[in-house]
Amino acid sequence: MKSFRLSQKIKLNPFLRRFIYFVASIILCFLLTIAPFSATDAQTPTPTPTQTPATASNNKGAVVELGGEELFKIRAGVGAFTAEERATAVNNRIVKLGDDPSIKVETIRIEDKPLTTNLTVDNRVLLTITDADARAADLSRQELARNYQEKIRKAITQYRIERTPDYIRQAIFNSVIATVLLIGTLILFAIIFPWCYGKVRNLQGTRIPAIRIQNFELLPATRISRLLIALLKLIRFALTLSVLAIYVPLVMSFFPLTRQISLRVYRYFLQAAENSWEAFLSYLPNLFALAIILFITYYLIKFTRNLFTSLGNGNLTIQGFYQEWAEPTFKLSVFLIVILAAVIAFPYLPGFGSPAFQGISLFLGLLVSLGSSVVVANVVAGVILIYTRAFQIGDRIKIGDAIGDVVEKTLFVTRIRTVKNVMITLPNTSVFTNQIINYTAAELDPDQAPLILHTTITLGYDVPWRKVHQVLIDAAKSTTHLLSEPEPFVLQTSLDDFYVSYELNAFTHNPTIMARIYSELHQNLQDKCNEAGIEILSPHYSAVRDGSQITIPEDYLPKNYTTPGWGIFPQETILGLLNNKSHNSNQNQSKEGKE
Repeated sequence: MKSFRLSQKIKLNPFLRRFIYFVASIILCFLLTIAPFSATDAQTPTPTPTQTPATASNNKGAVVELGGEELFKIRAGVGAFTAEERATAVNNRIVKLGDDPSIKVETIRIEDKPLTTNLTVDNRVLLTITDADARAADLSRQELARNYQEKIRKAITQYRIERTPDYIRQAIFNSVIATVLLIGTLILFAIIFPWCYGKVRNLQGTRIPAIRIQNFELLPATRISRLLIALLKLIRFALTLSVLAIYVPLVMSFFPLTRQISLRVYRYFLQAAENSWEAFLSYLPNLFALAIILFITYYLIKFTRNLFTSLGNGNLTIQGFYQEWAEPTFKLSVFLIVILAAVIAFPYLPGFGSPAFQGISLFLGLLVSLGSSVVVANVVAGVILIYTRAFQIGDRIKIGDAIGDVVEKTLFVTRIRTVKNVMITLPNTSVFTNQIINYTAAELDPDQAPLILHTTITLGYDVPWRKVHQVLIDAAKSTTHLLSEPEPFVLQTSLDDFYVSYELNAFTHNPTIMARIYSELHQNLQDKCNEAGIEILSPHYSAVRDGSQITIPEDYLPKNYTTPGWGIFPQETILGLLNNKSHNSNQNQSKEGKE
């Protein structure tokens, strides 16, 4: 009854149940496939990684092998022959013996002589064992000879079996089975892992909650689900790599010609895995330190972002800190935090202190030092412009000959859009070294008067200045975007040789359309001057005083003043007058001489 209730409680997902059945069937098929070869494999020695006979092993001996499998090692030389030369000769004899199936392995016999013990085949010496060989193996010559005889017989027998057509066909069949299992495993991975990804996404927010400390959210649910999916992808990659690492040496081990390569690949893989694992274990303290540095840096940047976002929104105020400073100050703070974290984390990076790492660091430092002078100058100028509050986004400014609205202000460049809708990009160094005229700054301070627009007109001295003032002020009051209060005013800026300079000043709250205001003001000036009978010109006087109108305004002249007339006389009268004048001058000179 209990077992029935338990079975009622445990309900498996149909897909999970089918998956378990599928895995179990694959394992069963694999066991049934390799079962017929277990007895044959049990009779042969397990292949072990070997070395070529031409090279000395690490155990002070030259290897003798057959078909890539080590038989024994020769550690002593005979006469002028070294151990390596002896191993090469013995290895060649054994290969020839294995390739000749007419020679029975039972014909390998032991011949004991006073100084040596030989292994012979049809009265031909296959191997000579000396007392030095026996001492190196810590056995007697006879025991060592029997050991070598048994190994050679088994190796040749297996060598001949592996080169039969039946064995090759069975190896091909085993390879097909292994390939099918590999493809099935990869297909299984392609089904299971995407299903797991979907499950993790569906559990987001329900079974996978966010990590919070009171009201502060350390890790949102979306971030946790992304981390889990990334972990599943890493597991899938590791499993796929492991399956391929098993499949390739396994298939190559089925064939005698590639078994040696298989053993080497497997050995290299194991060696690489062992080295990687040891390196990972030794690097764990540094990895833990890097994780702490990244954790602190991430949340410090997050805290800084929240702080300056509140300052920029006005939710948090600090005396003397303006809202427009929030974004650039946040960027500078993040830059400094990242630089500080990089400096702290550098000693924990893999390869730190190696010559290659130092060389790359020196090369990068040289590139930065050579190419960053202009960049650093622009950044410094940009920082100064930000904190001096020379202008803000949207201000109408004038820099050099460029007039326009500020549309972007970064640490490197400033971009303004002119009244002609032309975008001008100015490096911050050029902005900093030029005069900056801000037409919008007056609008930011309510205690200041509005922006004053001014224009100059020159008129002759014959026009009364009071009349000019009134006409100019009336033209300003007729302009749409100029203010009547404060009232416009006129300044006489100079009294030149031929004319007077009048400067009209008027207030406005619309500096962004100043070009349109100036155009309308100039139109009104023309209209008002024409209505008042004032010619807008600067006359140059060249007058003869007799008969010429005086340039003093009429208000300052006597009431009975009239313009002198011109005197017109006949030519004879003028000559007579000149003769009388010369005669009178001669008489005066004679009188002066007599006296």
